[in-house]
Amino acid sequence: QVQLVQSGGGSVQAGGSLRLSCAASEGTISSYTMGWFRQGPGKEREFVGHERWSTGATYYADFVKGRFTISRDNAKNTVYLQMNSLKPEDTAVYYCAASPYAIPGARYYNYWGQGTQVTVSS
Repeated sequence: QVQLVQSGGGSVQAGGSLRLSCAASEGTISSYTMGWFRQGPGKEREFVGHERWSTGATYYADFVKGRFTISRDNAKNTVYLQMNSLKPEDTAVYYCAASPYAIPGARYYNYWGQGTQVTVSS
């Protein structure tokens, strides 16, 4: 069981970069697949990417592949989402989550951060 606290959201110009952090204030992330999801205005929550706890391998949705990178620092109990070449379409509330599986769907994630707003202006 883990408790996740997010930070690093904000506003950025199109083409800019932003890094989100997700730290476990209780428990450890080392044995969980850590995923990132987002929900834009008027849209359903969608999968962004994840990093497998068992192998460290990452998997990304097509719309962010090549622009976003997930990494983790187990010593700091923190996972990161580095977002580059941001587009207005990336504007959303971003959530981190922990899962015992390596499946993209939100239904497979047991623990969630509080969410953080990312706004990309043109």
